[in-house]
Amino acid sequence: MKTVEIFITGRVQRVGFRACVRRIATDLHVTGTVMNLPGGRVQIFATSDPMILEKFISLLYGCPRAIIRNLQTTDCISQSFEGFSIIKSEGRINTAL
Repeated sequence: MKTVEIFITGRVQRVGFRACVRRIATDLHVTGTVMNLPGGRVQIFATSDPMILEKFISLLYGCPRAIIRNLQTTDCISQSFEGFSIIKSEGRINTAL
């Protein structure tokens, strides 16, 4: 298992991008979190098999209404998550589908 941190810039806030990310992650059995950051960026932590993570990242570009201008991926220490959650801006976790 591998964990990556992903920063995404572009038109990725207020377009349903976080929900799309969670749907893709759930379909691929990727665990982690997605959160909006100040300045319009989105941060994702994702844990899965390296090949699945590659597919996950490539599918992010297909989220409707979102326009990804830059996607930066960094390997980080493997983390264990329970499912895939949207973290609200105030720091609350939303696990509802």
